[in-house]
Amino acid sequence: MEDGAKLHLKEWLITQIESGKYEGLSWEDEAKSMFRIPWKHAAKKDYKQTEDAALFKAWAVYKGKYKEGKDKADPTMWKTRLRCALNKSTDFQEVPERNQLDITEPYKVYRIQRDNGLARTAESLQPKDLQIKGSPKSPGFPDKQYYLTESCLCSALEELMREHMYCELTDKKLQNQIPAPFFSPALTISDLRMQVTLLYQGQKVMKVTTSTPDGCFILQGHVPLGNERIYGRCTAQQFSFPSPASVSLPSCMAEAMNRLLCHLERGVLLWVAPDGVFIKRFCQGRVYWSGPMARYTDRPNKLERDKTFKLLDIPTFLTELQSCLQGKGPVPSCEIELCFGEEYPDPNVPKTRKLIMAQVVPLFAVELLQKFNLGETEEKRAMLSSKTEGEMM
Repeated sequence: MEDGAKLHLKEWLITQIESGKYEGLSWEDEAKSMFRIPWKHAAKKDYKQTEDAALFKAWAVYKGKYKEGKDKADPTMWKTRLRCALNKSTDFQEVPERNQLDITEPYKVYRIQRDNGLARTAESLQPKDLQIKGSPKSPGFPDKQYYLTESCLCSALEELMREHMYCELTDKKLQNQIPAPFFSPALTISDLRMQVTLLYQGQKVMKVTTSTPDGCFILQGHVPLGNERIYGRCTAQQFSFPSPASVSLPSCMAEAMNRLLCHLERGVLLWVAPDGVFIKRFCQGRVYWSGPMARYTDRPNKLERDKTFKLLDIPTFLTELQSCLQGKGPVPSCEIELCFGEEYPDPNVPKTRKLIMAQVVPLFAVELLQKFNLGETEEKRAMLSSKTEGEMM
């Protein structure tokens, strides 16, 4: 073989099995027609990344998908890549009846297919294989095309949900068929964190991540008092609006902002629950919003005082994500925008002209989108925002 020539997965895996380098990776039979591959979930208490993810990491390194010391370690994605490669290849066939996934050192068993002819190319996949293409109607979707088998896509998503602990699975196995949902009704979101960014006239003044299931208050003064003997102590985090002096603003704008802040003393309460993102407005000052569940996209949506509003419905988001992965819809939105004291959305005034804005995103949704390369970067959003503002001026 020429120097630098890459082995196919079949030859590479056989080499790794024969090397004895990876604990748990071994032949299943004397004929060497089947092999065991260790398959421990990252959620297990005795999971050790250096040992249990070693083989998956090696494949990622070999394929140039991970560079030590340069890229962020991502054991779940390493495992997903190798699984997809195994499921897509005609050289391997999983042997489910031999799998042992409920033991201390779980493993899967694959059979090596002999003399199976030429491996299929992306163009020769059968109709049952799922083709996902980039679409100009799906902003943030990658330009290149992905070809994933149904089983690969479903198992990859299942692994993401299990190993990143976003969901507690009460059913033993997700349905592995299309159009049956990837996301079972039994799934419960357990990552209830949010990322909150405050902007004064388009300038970022604060960016925080919540760390309590009770969410956070964004306010100018003090948390609305309740009876602790009845309701218990308030454990929601408190984030105060920074002083307008923290950014460079014309004196007239700074004065207007100070006047507005006086009416935001009691602020708003935001939180993520297993079924959605919610908000309750306590402040005297008006608050407007936009997001996946907003009634209008071309005129203001107002939050009524002392009423709870649902800003994002998690089951709907997961259903839309499924449709996107099947190539049947755009990338679902998970970003919520709040505008304090000024009507929003406002087709006549770009958001960067608004005095006080807040961007809110649930982290479980952000990380899911990033895992499938569907999320827009902060830099890209900033570029799009600047472009929009320039077009409207």
